[in-house]
Amino acid sequence: QPEVGKPLRNCYSLPGFDFAYGLYMQRRDGGVAEAIGHWDTIKPRKTKKKIMPRDFVTMNRGAVLEGCTTAREFALYYKFMDIRCKETNRFLSWVPKIPDMTFGRPPRPSTPMFDLIQHRYKEQWMEDQRARTVVQKIKNKKLDPVRDNRTSYLRKNPPPVKEESFWHPARFEKVKPHLSTFPDPEARKKALSA
Repeated sequence: QPEVGKPLRNCYSLPGFDFAYGLYMQRRDGGVAEAIGHWDTIKPRKTKKKIMPRDFVTMNRGAVLEGCTTAREFALYYKFMDIRCKETNRFLSWVPKIPDMTFGRPPRPSTPMFDLIQHRYKEQWMEDQRARTVVQKIKNKKLDPVRDNRTSYLRKNPPPVKEESFWHPARFEKVKPHLSTFPDPEARKKALSA
């Protein structure tokens, strides 16, 4: 009977402490000298040439051009004119053709700090303003002077205002006023002179 709580003991004698368990692999790590002098190269395998399937579309077209009409003539044409399909890259055939363009908005260019420090934008704006004023002066010189019509002439040179004359018939000039609201004749003269 086994002891309680302990595994069964086997009867094999274990090797000493110097024993290494597992397979012994001969080390070939000789450093840089061995890496440069002894390259592990693999010889390429000889691949058999792949036989492509027959291209019946091309062969049928050629047979019709040669004048074949019966099945026997077609079979003979296939026998002597063995046309195979051209080898194409099958893996790239399913890849959709994407147009040569970039979608989305381009990134914003970085801020030129050197131009900001030197006030380059202010100088450029001032140069643009100077050039604009020169162009405007040239345009104004080129324009023909517009002749004034009667309305614009009268607007610039208004006619003198006629003094309003208080005309009365001769028979009313000799009549004196019946009512005098001024306190004395001097006050009346002063009011009329104003």
